[in-house]
Amino acid sequence: MKAAIFFFGWLMVTNCYAQNNLFNHERYLMVEQQLKQRGIKDKRVLTAFSNVPRHLFVLPEYQKLAYADSPLPINEGQTISQPYVVAVMTEILELQCSDRVLEIGTGSGYQAAILAQLCDSVFTVELFQELSKKAGQVFTQLNYTNIYCMVGDGYKGWPEKAPFDAIIVTCSPTHVPQALKEQLAEGGRLIIPVGDRGIQQLVLLRKKKGKVSEKRILPVRFVPMLNKKGGSY
Repeated sequence: MKAAIFFFGWLMVTNCYAQNNLFNHERYLMVEQQLKQRGIKDKRVLTAFSNVPRHLFVLPEYQKLAYADSPLPINEGQTISQPYVVAVMTEILELQCSDRVLEIGTGSGYQAAILAQLCDSVFTVELFQELSKKAGQVFTQLNYTNIYCMVGDGYKGWPEKAPFDAIIVTCSPTHVPQALKEQLAEGGRLIIPVGDRGIQQLVLLRKKKGKVSEKRILPVRFVPMLNKKGGSY
């Protein structure tokens, strides 16, 4: 009996070790093929993607696809974005180690985990309590102590914690919320997908001397920004 228990334990450890090696290799390929070859150059951003275990942020039934070049479904009808899109949005913010960042749409928590590698603190707002709770559990598991979660309406931002050096929005309203513009610090950057359902435009906003300028980056597809009644902005 003891021999059987020992063998079973050894088999479990061996399988876990093999699985981790597989995920590590897939994460390496993701960085090399999906990010570097498409023009992501910031070494700090690439290191963050190399460090964050994306497979822990997806549903168990999709773990084998965690490092695929595509978005994946999560609970509440939401998605975890394609790695390349996460990288583009992250790199374009030009984050500094001292920056305070607001994220609208915690979702799986993967984007916040990437940001946490690059800045001082991340304040992330999620409409759905279940998603916020689950993401928080993964943050705790991975020992991220600089991510702060709130359940609330992302359209309103997080005024109590403003101003922010950077704001990233991972769901799409039809226009840029005025509250988010107001919560940008001087010199702050805001990256957000804007448009109706279907294809939107990824837009970068910068605040300089109190004025906000806009620049279109590329077409994207995100889930709509929802309100508490289930409607979209």
